[in-house]
Amino acid sequence: MIPETSSTIQNPSAEQHVPSYKIALLILAILYFLLGFITVLNDTLVPFFKEGFNLSYAQSSLVQFYFYLTYGLISIPAGKVVDRIGYKNGMVLGFCIAAFGTILFYPASVFHEYGLFLGALFVIAMGIVLLQVSANPYITILGPAKSAASRLTFIQGVGSLGTTLAPIFGAQFILARVAEQGSASSVLVKPYLVIGSGLFLIGIIIFSIKLPVVKIIQNEGSQLVKRLTTIQVIQRFPNLKFGIFALFMYVGAEVGIGTYLTNYIADRLSITESSASFYLSYYWGGMLVGRFLGAFFLQRFQSTRVLFVVSFIAALLVLSSIIGQGHFSVWCMVLAGLCNSIMFATIFSLSIAGLGNNTGTASGLLSTAIVGGAMMTYLQGVLKDGYSWETAFVLPILSYVVIMCFSVYLSSSYQRQSQ
Repeated sequence: MIPETSSTIQNPSAEQHVPSYKIALLILAILYFLLGFITVLNDTLVPFFKEGFNLSYAQSSLVQFYFYLTYGLISIPAGKVVDRIGYKNGMVLGFCIAAFGTILFYPASVFHEYGLFLGALFVIAMGIVLLQVSANPYITILGPAKSAASRLTFIQGVGSLGTTLAPIFGAQFILARVAEQGSASSVLVKPYLVIGSGLFLIGIIIFSIKLPVVKIIQNEGSQLVKRLTTIQVIQRFPNLKFGIFALFMYVGAEVGIGTYLTNYIADRLSITESSASFYLSYYWGGMLVGRFLGAFFLQRFQSTRVLFVVSFIAALLVLSSIIGQGHFSVWCMVLAGLCNSIMFATIFSLSIAGLGNNTGTASGLLSTAIVGGAMMTYLQGVLKDGYSWETAFVLPILSYVVIMCFSVYLSSSYQRQSQ
């Protein structure tokens, strides 16, 4: 099997005790809440900008395109930064950059320019990339390696509370006010300035407290895995190579469904987008419930098997939705969120298993794969503009098939190495 890693605390004091990660995990849970909230709020911005700037589906999807494009552009440099300055400083810097991006919503609103809003979202995404590159591997090594997927899934479950509340917040404070004030972009200023203030505050808190310093050690002996170049890391670890592609496809499916779900449901049920947006909270709420359930199952069953089952069910749900009608079609698509819940954490933890001292670089590479949210979502918009919803949602089905292949590949690798 791929060698697992264990972690120990570097404690300069003479005291010998079992390290406690409760404070660190609490801070990371708050971090993920904010990450989820900000990211999913983009799903509200897509229909808002589509109406306010009279855009096509492909043009409105540029909100997600530029947001997730950031992962492809700076994730690897961010991984190098984290390797140099550490997880804590990386998180503080990420919060500050994201907060600055929210402030840029004010001049974008004053000039009422779509391009300026896209630029502000790009800056916010830069901060979020740095936060994820810092936090994801930090969570996996705060405790036993065998429970890494479960631990990351649980923390992301807390983050899913933010993704569940974001559509409700967006419907009440953004979409609902469109009817009162028209499509004026000034509606966005107050919500994003409040969010920016929260980001600055959390960044200051993290800077002010002490977080555990974790040192990654291989199970076989006490030597660290030799630090490799980026190309060497990709070549030497096949689980990482396949994991990057699987994560690219997964994020494309998750973001694509979330981005177009409001418009999709409005068309299917012939209701307003404001009413349809509440179904979006059920989609992300399913991920909230699923992540807590997933943490339970991942502690009791092999991660690769759980991943195969949920990706298979997700593919069936999306297929059932596009060939079905009415509320059955809608709820099948919404329930895909329940299956999505454990995929990111499981793919991520399986991909970095055994990388030791190269974990920061691997995290940057995996975060680069999140650019799938840009590419796949834009392609879905093009397919919807040119063809139909049914054609557009074939892409998430293909994504789930790739994830199934990833789980089968790792299961086979484990079996061969155990013989």
